[in-house]
Amino acid sequence: MKKLAFNLTLFFAVFFMMDTIYAQDWPDLNRYQKENELLDKSEKNKNRVVFMGNSITEGWSTHDPSFFQNKSFINRGISGQTTPQMLIRFRQDVVDLKPNVVVILAGINDIAGNTGPSSLKMIADNIRSMVEIALVNDIKVILCSVLPAKEFSWSPEVKPAHKVIDLNKMIRVFAEEKKVHYVDYFQAMVDSQNGLKSEYTYDGVHPNKAGYQVMGPLVKEAIDLVEGKK
Repeated sequence: MKKLAFNLTLFFAVFFMMDTIYAQDWPDLNRYQKENELLDKSEKNKNRVVFMGNSITEGWSTHDPSFFQNKSFINRGISGQTTPQMLIRFRQDVVDLKPNVVVILAGINDIAGNTGPSSLKMIADNIRSMVEIALVNDIKVILCSVLPAKEFSWSPEVKPAHKVIDLNKMIRVFAEEKKVHYVDYFQAMVDSQNGLKSEYTYDGVHPNKAGYQVMGPLVKEAIDLVEGKK
């Protein structure tokens, strides 16, 4: 009995400690600190492109690793993240790396309610703030549409399809307003029910290799355009 009580005490102590650590680093600033320190930041890198996002960005390196064999492409996606978390770490994980271009793909986890309820305006405002921070630091911006999603396995009560469409309209209008490039993944990957085509996903939300191979050429073309290569 004493051993059981000790084990339970230890379990709850570890759980509380982990929960406290997460609460203290809610945006996960610690995630890429070591990798960031290894990058040359002595001056603006004219070829560096930082990809800021959530698990859809993070998973790109796993499902289609050849895409990030281009050493100028830096993946700064973190699974599960919402736009307020990305906004907090935007300076550390984007601005301080002195890239020429940032590719922003964000918003689906906000719709899912990962860090609490968010209106579409709240999501769009956070994306707007990231764009404005980039532009004032002379970083070119590529804004990406949110990928289509019909449902979330982890939040089945949420019906995201039309919210995604409405958010993408807001992102496109803002991109036009700020004269930044907009990449429309949505139209290239949507099915007849406003979900992600089955051949491009393994769970209805995240792309598989075939999905990333649709996204890759679209964003590469945008990068070439904003860098003046086309």
